[in-house]
Amino acid sequence: MNHLTFTVTLCLAALAAAYSTAGMAAEPATAAPAAAARWTFDGSIHNNSLAVSPDERTAVVSYSERPDVIVYDLATGTVRAVLHGFVTPRNIVFSPAGDRFYVSDSSLGTVAVIDTATLKTMSSVPAGAGAFGTTLSKDGSTLYINNQAASTVTRYDLGVQQPRAVVTGFAQPRQGVRLSPDGKTLYVTNFLGDKITIVDTATDKIVGEIKGFDKLRAISVTADGKTIFAANSGSNAIAVVDVDKRAITTTIAVGKDPYGAALSPDGQFVYAGNLGDNTVSVIAVATQKVVATITGFQEPRQAIVFTRDGTLAYVLNEDLSVAKVDRASNRVVGTLAAPVRPI
Repeated sequence: MNHLTFTVTLCLAALAAAYSTAGMAAEPATAAPAAAARWTFDGSIHNNSLAVSPDERTAVVSYSERPDVIVYDLATGTVRAVLHGFVTPRNIVFSPAGDRFYVSDSSLGTVAVIDTATLKTMSSVPAGAGAFGTTLSKDGSTLYINNQAASTVTRYDLGVQQPRAVVTGFAQPRQGVRLSPDGKTLYVTNFLGDKITIVDTATDKIVGEIKGFDKLRAISVTADGKTIFAANSGSNAIAVVDVDKRAITTTIAVGKDPYGAALSPDGQFVYAGNLGDNTVSVIAVATQKVVATITGFQEPRQAIVFTRDGTLAYVLNEDLSVAKVDRASNRVVGTLAAPVRPI
C-alpha cells in the first residue's frame, strides 16, 4: 500500500466513524445559539448561498458572516423560520424530492441534513473543518463536499450514510463545485492557482484541469456539457470555457467584482452577480454579449436561482433579503425582507 492510498484509507475510516457519532447526536436546527463564542474557520472568506425547493414553495438562504439560516415561504413572501446552531454556513442544496436540504458549515466541519417540513436536523454529515461547496448527484444519492482546509473533495453515499472516497490533489477548493449534466464529470474550482480541476466520477480520479482564470468564483455548465461559464472577480469578466479543449475561448466584460455565473433554465442567458457595483449583468449565450444590467441589489454574489419556467430570478442580497427579478423586463419587482438581526 503506497502512502497516498494509506492516507485516503485513514481519512475514510475517520469520516465513517465520525458520521456514526454525529448522526447519534443530531440536534434540532432551531435550537438556540450557544452562549459561548465558537472558533470560526477563516472569517476572512465570505460567501452566501440560496437554494429553492423543487416545488418552489421554500427558499433557504445563508451568509457566512451570520450564524443563522433563514427559511422563506415563497407563496406568502414571508420568513417561515430562522434556524440557529450554525457558525459559518457556506452552501445549501435541496434533495431532488425536496423533502430535505443540506447546509455545510466550515467551522463546525459538518453538513446538516434538515427536514423541509419540520425544519429539524435529521443527521449531520462530518466533513472536517473547512467544508465549503456541495453538490448532489441527479438522483440525490451522492453528496460531494469541497474541503478548503484539507484541499480535498469527499464523496458521500447518502443511502448508506458513509463516505466512499476522499479525492486529493486540489488547492483550496471553496464554493465552486458542479457536476456535468450526465453526472460523469465533477468540476471543482480552486482558489489557489485559479483553476478548475476535472474529476472522473466513476474512478474518483483527477483527469485534467483548466487554467487561466483571475480570482475564479462561481461556475455553470451548459446542458450539453460542452461549455462552462466562470466568474472572474479579478478581471471583472465571465470566462467562456470549451470543455473538450479544456481552455478559455473568450471573456465577457461585466460589472465590478463578479461572483455569479448562473445559467437560465433555457440555457440562453448567464446572470452574473456583481458584488462591487450592486448589479447583475445579463449575458446572451448566443452572442456572448451583455444585453442588460439590472440594478437595485445589495452586494449580490453567486446566489442566483431561477424559477423552472424562467420567468423569475431570485438574487440574494448581503443582508439575506431576496430580490425577485422579472426576467422579461430585467428589473427587481419585489424583495423578500430578512430579519435585521439573528433571532
